[in-house]
Amino acid sequence: MPDGPLQSLSKFCWLASAPEKTTCPPGGACDCISFMRPPLFIPRVSLMCAFFYLVPMSQAQDDAAAAGWLAKAPPVPELKIPAAWTEWEKQRREIRATLWKLLGDLPPRPDVPAVTALSREDKGDHWLEKFTFDNGAGEEVPGWCFVPKTASATNKAPAILYCHWHGGQYDIGKDEMLGVNKAIPRAPGETLAKRGYVVLGIDACCFGERNGKGPDGPAQKGSAGEMTAAKFNLWLGRTLWGMIVRDDLMALDCLAARPEVDASRIGVTGISMGSTRSWWVMALDDRPRAAVCVACMTRCQDLIRAGMLKAHGIYYFVPGLLKHFDTEAVIALAAPRPMLFMTGDQDGGSPVEGVKTLGGIVDKVYALHGGAAAERFESVIYPGVAHVYLPEMWEKMEAWMEKWVKKGPPR
Repeated sequence: MPDGPLQSLSKFCWLASAPEKTTCPPGGACDCISFMRPPLFIPRVSLMCAFFYLVPMSQAQDDAAAAGWLAKAPPVPELKIPAAWTEWEKQRREIRATLWKLLGDLPPRPDVPAVTALSREDKGDHWLEKFTFDNGAGEEVPGWCFVPKTASATNKAPAILYCHWHGGQYDIGKDEMLGVNKAIPRAPGETLAKRGYVVLGIDACCFGERNGKGPDGPAQKGSAGEMTAAKFNLWLGRTLWGMIVRDDLMALDCLAARPEVDASRIGVTGISMGSTRSWWVMALDDRPRAAVCVACMTRCQDLIRAGMLKAHGIYYFVPGLLKHFDTEAVIALAAPRPMLFMTGDQDGGSPVEGVKTLGGIVDKVYALHGGAAAERFESVIYPGVAHVYLPEMWEKMEAWMEKWVKKGPPR
């Protein structure tokens, strides 16, 4: 069947933004993999970062196969912690440069994205604004911004970049901020705006209003659309994950440029994929003052050993990462800025032994900074808890942002 007008338009936009224009053959079968989706929300079970996949830790497959694969793979280089902070600063620059290379040939981004305001709604004590920006890669990126009425150019407010989760909920995206994702204890946008923060978040690639706007157009939605976006980017020498984080950094650019925002007081937070987006933003950009990451504190080698690669979708994987280091090197780039992780010990997507290993290594990097740096990194493991956002986790997130973002000491 020939493409419809929307499908053809989507293909043209993605191809027009590629390094060189090309043409795609008409029609053809799709070989994307589709995943079955269990019920929308099941409390206190392993809701994986990529999609809802019910796998208690006690049922994780035997690690013999994983051990065999790892035994024949090149060893993952150990992150060597230097003796002094000045030495770490040099190592940190090298690690960050390596990360950018691994993410691929990402399109350059403008200093400040060109933002188009779409609407502004009076919500009583705050404004709810809808906007969009062109990401320079074939897509318009829509977002929400919650602005307290007390914030102005002469009374700048702290701000939070909010990163939504995955959960297989491709239709929700940024609307998680409105409270439609019942896995989140509060409506993030309104709740944080009432606490005095300007809160901004966008639809990640393939989510919300961007669902069905990938290179194959509306014919491919959900996990199939995610797969086509990953394939398209790999052919161009870049990763879908790199493009997702690039969009988040553009959102950070938008947030920091707002006249009512104190750009020196910005935090970033999210659960699941939103958590991973948060700690990658912290790793690649020094502007965020602090982060709170719920779930998805995942060490790759431990994920493999647990037989749980299936717990994360195709968007998540960065080719060549383990040739250089595991995720402790990524998370440690945030030091000495405050980072709080909260993880359930029954979360199959973040094997608890890996969480403990990450905490121990990153702790040592923070300790290099001396002084009160030790209290700036905290990894809390919740016994008997799976891939969920508990109300007490939300309260701890609010307290962390209050201490380190709203009232934090000068950097």
